[in-house]
Amino acid sequence: MCLCIALAAQSGEGKQMKTKNETQKTAVATLAGGCFWCVAADMKKLPGVVRVISGYAGGAGEKPTYETYEAKGHVEAVQVHYDPRQVSYEQILTYFLKHIDPTDPGGQFADRGSGYAPAIFYNNAAEQETARSVLAAFGRSGKFNRPLATKLLPLTGFYPAETYHQDYDEKNPLRYRSYRRGSGRERFIDEHWQNDTAPVSPYRKPDGAALKKKLTAQQYEVTQHGATEPPFSNAYVSNKKDGLYVDVVSGEPLFSSRDKYDSGSGWPSFTRPLEPGNIVGKEDRSHGMVRTEVRSRHADSHLGHVFPDGPGPSGLRYCMNSAALRFIPREDLEKEGYGRYLKLFE
Repeated sequence: MCLCIALAAQSGEGKQMKTKNETQKTAVATLAGGCFWCVAADMKKLPGVVRVISGYAGGAGEKPTYETYEAKGHVEAVQVHYDPRQVSYEQILTYFLKHIDPTDPGGQFADRGSGYAPAIFYNNAAEQETARSVLAAFGRSGKFNRPLATKLLPLTGFYPAETYHQDYDEKNPLRYRSYRRGSGRERFIDEHWQNDTAPVSPYRKPDGAALKKKLTAQQYEVTQHGATEPPFSNAYVSNKKDGLYVDVVSGEPLFSSRDKYDSGSGWPSFTRPLEPGNIVGKEDRSHGMVRTEVRSRHADSHLGHVFPDGPGPSGLRYCMNSAALRFIPREDLEKEGYGRYLKLFE
């Protein structure tokens, strides 16, 4: 019996959602690792993942529900829609296996029974071979005191779960965190992997020659030498379109148009970063002033500065150079591999 049953919001039958590739450039991995709330929440954190759908897979019975899926031979599973240009199938599987107990055939953590057994469902021979290789590497890792029990199975069908199960960690954060802590999943992950579960970043800084070829002269001077572009006469100071601002060098997401405002400074200004983990602050004592420089984490690009004179609630003003940014309109997010951020503009 699943520990999460008592916590789920039983608000009627969920509607079935069709599952298909988000674009021709998007691939899908189907994975089972116990309660799909936790697996979905973990997989969404991996850069390159567009969306994750909770559901049921592996059984023979059609149209399973939360109450009937185990009796029909299914397990709780997720479908991970990802951009292969940013993250590989091998990286998807490696990250997944570091967030479950791949040695437990009888369930996962506090959730016991056949409906919570771990499995990787492959779509073709190439995925099957990759999964075999990843599982073999985990078996040789020395991290576990018993053999792996994660099944490798062909995908014969996937049924999305009820609506209230989708993005449960976001809809019910307190209940989700309470369940996750109590299940024992976090303790197991910490004991076996410690700090070795960080998502693999797809964002890279090109080498010197490629960088000079990629950037304009002004973009190069701003990002690499800390130059400042002219106020008011720059690409994004007056841009009011919906979308994301990413590092022009690496593509790492930095700011959202929803947090952009007219500061009157002449440069694009934001109240907060979209992904705080992609922002690094450094003390800047140049020009006889003491300021906080803002740089990107993965490309180490100079972006601008942050000042304590912004609007509430943070009171901060992230004053950026347009030359350090690339704007991706909302309608292009999916095809450029940033589809997971579309919900910001719903």
